[in-house]
Amino acid sequence: MTTIYLETPIQAPRRTCFDFARSIDLHAASMSHTNERVVEGRTSGLIQLGEFVTWEATHFMVRQRLSSRIIELVEPEYFIDEMISGAFKSLWHKHSFVQRGNETLMIDDFKYEVPYGFLGSTFNFLALKNYLRKLLLDRNAIIKKASEANS
Repeated sequence: MTTIYLETPIQAPRRTCFDFARSIDLHAASMSHTNERVVEGRTSGLIQLGEFVTWEATHFMVRQRLSSRIIELVEPEYFIDEMISGAFKSLWHKHSFVQRGNETLMIDDFKYEVPYGFLGSTFNFLALKNYLRKLLLDRNAIIKKASEANS
C-alpha cells in the first residue's frame, strides 16, 4: 500500500474548505487538464454520505473510469471516499479539516494499491506516486484559492 500525506494551510473557515473539497463542480474544474468529467452518480453540487461519483479522465494517455463512494462523513471535520471500481487494486482517501484560529489545515491521507504485481509496483515507483501527488497538490491549490476568495 502506498500513502501520500499532504497538509495544506488555508486562510478560510473549516466549513468553507470542507464544502469546496466535496464540490463535484470544483473537482471537475480542477481536473480539466485531464478532460475529467462525471459520467455517473452525483453530477454536481456537494457529494454526501453514501453517494458515489464515476469520473472519466485521461491519465498517461489512457482513457479510464474511476468510481468512488463517500463511506464516512462528519461535517465539517472529515470525509472519506473509497474506490468502488477503477484502475487501482484499492484506493482510500481521507480529507480532514482542522480549524487553527483563522486558518484551516486541510489534510489528505491518500492510500492506494496498484495491480499487476512487480510491473505495477515498478510503474508506481517510477511515475504513478509522483503523478498522483502532483494531482492532489494542484487540486488543493484550487480548493485553497476558492476557499480564501469566498471567506
